[in-house]
Amino acid sequence: MKKLTFIILCLEGAILSFNVAASAALIPSISNDFGMPQFIVGKIIWLYMIPYGLSALVYGPIVRAFDAKKIEIVCFFFFSLANLWAGLSRNITSLFAARFLMGVFGASVIPLVLILIGEFNESKKRGKLVGLFFSSTFIASLLGLFLSGTLAWRLIFLIPAAAGFLLLFIMYLYLPAFAPKERKLKINYAAAFKNKAILYIFTYIFFISLLYHGIQQWLSVYFSIKLGLGQFLISMLITLTSLSGIFGEALGGLFSDSLGRLKTANLGIALMIISVFLLIFKIPVIGLGVLMIAWGLGWTFNHAGISTILTDMPKEFLNEAASLNSGVRFISGGLGAALGGIIMQKNFEFGFLLFALCLLGLLFLSRPLIADTVKIQEVK
Repeated sequence: MKKLTFIILCLEGAILSFNVAASAALIPSISNDFGMPQFIVGKIIWLYMIPYGLSALVYGPIVRAFDAKKIEIVCFFFFSLANLWAGLSRNITSLFAARFLMGVFGASVIPLVLILIGEFNESKKRGKLVGLFFSSTFIASLLGLFLSGTLAWRLIFLIPAAAGFLLLFIMYLYLPAFAPKERKLKINYAAAFKNKAILYIFTYIFFISLLYHGIQQWLSVYFSIKLGLGQFLISMLITLTSLSGIFGEALGGLFSDSLGRLKTANLGIALMIISVFLLIFKIPVIGLGVLMIAWGLGWTFNHAGISTILTDMPKEFLNEAASLNSGVRFISGGLGAALGGIIMQKNFEFGFLLFALCLLGLLFLSRPLIADTVKIQEVK
């Protein structure tokens, strides 16, 4: 893969991610602006994530039949347009609709990246590229979170809209065509799930994403309602999860190549368990900052390890694996955000304890769930 191509893909990922995490931090501000309860406004999270997850399942297979460059340009245009709509929304219904469309069209980016990394790079270099790509998304997420504490919430949607329209010209001029050789639409989901290892890995992804987003998407509401923190401090605390994530994705990618995919994933989930368990106790802001750093590192170590496993998929399943990665993560993440809202609305401390115990159970189950992924190599 050429450097310029990889840079363009990283820029797409950065624009896609600019307001993903910031949206959760902005819930209190949007709530004040529209005069709506925070738990109602919080629907902007799963109204983005579930359409994203469902749409991602389409993009991997259709790349076999159509030029990925053309697909990406069309999708990125409508993604940028949806961001513009969100920034100009005058009521919560309009914002909900814009977020829905952002999910539908934004879902094209990450499947394409994972497919290209898997097809055009040797195994020992994939972890590094996966880590660098997701580090770029966390850098953008960090910037969006930081700005969410200082700028009007509408600008957090208008900025990626403007950047997206600008990047479209660069994509048109410099992104190479990826026309498939056979141009045949082929969907291998049924065949992929007949492989026990593939079924196991996506079962694991479903549960880790559900648990992560059940916590992550409600942290800002917890900081606001339970701890009484202002928007700036809320945004800075959530920002720390992205700041640590920048290094976490890069280090996680390197660890995946050197220590192994599974060890890296398990190290991440252990950090997540410790962090969320300690959230049960009311601790000073500085302590919360340390927990947010550990939480961000934990998630990204796990994410990098698992994502690198997916680039090792056999060629006939690579497109489906790339789509399923986004699809399963965002569908389960959206469900997790909705479930987390129900639980956290009743009692935050109980919610943190419940999710921490579930993460602990998943850690013990991870070896039998993921160990069989070594069989992936046998079908290549």
